[in-house]
Amino acid sequence: MTITPPTVEYGLVSPMLIVLGVAVLGVLAEAFLPRAARYPVQLALAIGGQVAALVAVVVQWIGLGSSVGRTAVMGAVAVDQPALFLQGTLLTVGILGTLLIAERRITSEVGVDDGAGGLDAFTPMASTVPGSVAEKLASKAGVAQTEIFPLTMFALGGMMLFGSSDDLLTLFVALEVFSLPLYLMCGLARRRRLLSQEAALKYFLLGAFSSAFFLYGIALLYGYSGSLSLSGIREQSSADTSMALVGIGLLSVGVLFKVGAVPFHSWIPDVYQGAPTPVTAFMAAATKIAAFGAMLRIFYVALPDFRADWRPLMWGVAILTMVVGTVTAVSQNDVKRMLAYSSVAHAGFILTGVIALTDSGVSATLFYLFAYGFSTLGAFAVVSVVRNAAGEEETNMLRWAGLGRSHPLVGVVFSLFLLAFAGIPLTSGFVSKFAVFKAAAEGGATPLVIVGVCASAVAAYFYVRVIVLLFFTDPPEDGPTVVVPSALSMATVTLSAAITLALGALPQPILDLVNSAHQFVG
Repeated sequence: MTITPPTVEYGLVSPMLIVLGVAVLGVLAEAFLPRAARYPVQLALAIGGQVAALVAVVVQWIGLGSSVGRTAVMGAVAVDQPALFLQGTLLTVGILGTLLIAERRITSEVGVDDGAGGLDAFTPMASTVPGSVAEKLASKAGVAQTEIFPLTMFALGGMMLFGSSDDLLTLFVALEVFSLPLYLMCGLARRRRLLSQEAALKYFLLGAFSSAFFLYGIALLYGYSGSLSLSGIREQSSADTSMALVGIGLLSVGVLFKVGAVPFHSWIPDVYQGAPTPVTAFMAAATKIAAFGAMLRIFYVALPDFRADWRPLMWGVAILTMVVGTVTAVSQNDVKRMLAYSSVAHAGFILTGVIALTDSGVSATLFYLFAYGFSTLGAFAVVSVVRNAAGEEETNMLRWAGLGRSHPLVGVVFSLFLLAFAGIPLTSGFVSKFAVFKAAAEGGATPLVIVGVCASAVAAYFYVRVIVLLFFTDPPEDGPTVVVPSALSMATVTLSAAITLALGALPQPILDLVNSAHQFVG
């Protein structure tokens, strides 16, 4: 018997190798560099690595030309246009998320940030302290906690692999590679330590359960088909499909947990509220992109012949997700929890594109993920600069009353992101929802579209309610203050807002890009 030696096409998987390689370098820098040098080196490594990986993705895209794509690493990784588009989106969101995580303003009263980029101890009224005093304060409050940068890179590398995996075992490895760093990152807030650690523990425990379901589903699908390859599962034509159906159900649990779909959404509000806000921003945007990318590949490549079995299940999940996310968000008085339930509702909207099971469904879902990622990142970035008198994040929505009057720029930018979430014309959200609903209707899911439109109308209420609170409500006497962030956070907010507007006013370039990226290899 001839044994084929393993082969790795390093050029084809170079974007992921660059990100993971930079993560390893970050670990080494954390271990061997002096404390004072860690922050600038880690930031340069993280941003430089992501930019280099993005360049590699562009080169790969150009190299594909008109071909569908190919597999690499003995069929474990797909290199096609949907995978490259998702990787490019993740890297772009990752660069802006890293800038937000890298925020390090040091103040003279409460002291400094929380050491995790969370700005949990930011004092808005204090002036920045220079020199040795700042260095001592930074050391005391843990600014040297720069391991968040390699953790972010490991998570990003796992997410890139998750949406590109062409076999089930690689999917599981990628799932764990990006989940474990996120569990740690959620517990890094220092000022709100108990809430942050509670969020990390909840995420870890529920994530472990979902991973077990996911792995059990893989085992059953392997038992049904005798193959871990997605195309191998599709080509199996056994008459007895009972094992496959149970496997599909269990596999779906793991993926639906990651996208935050009902009834697997209970972790989202607690984790989003407890984690440092920049970590929440990165996690909320990037995890959905990676998980929906994997879901598209699973259902479109491995399971299209089972559509009669899994589509009714996904119909029910999508309807529940849209309804529960929207209705629950209406009653929230905490800004981060409101955005968390909003993300649950958006998972339902994106599911309508997945359910379409057409080329336009793939394109619409990719566009939605691209647009939603930047809007979410920008919204949480704005939340991170609103502070109370003690320097803590002010997330009580009632205390945001009149904030748009006292700080018009913050109010306008946050309103822009809320209008995008609501799907108002001339924002990216309108084009996104129109695209997925149109694809779902073409795929025979018109009743689902009707539910989605109704849910969007209800969702518009609680978004507009916040805008009314910002601009048309009298502020409290001791209302919150908006801190002046450094250029890092300013760049994140500015670019996110610009992309949200550009995708609403001139969406055609990205639409053309996703329309050409609808075909999966295999």
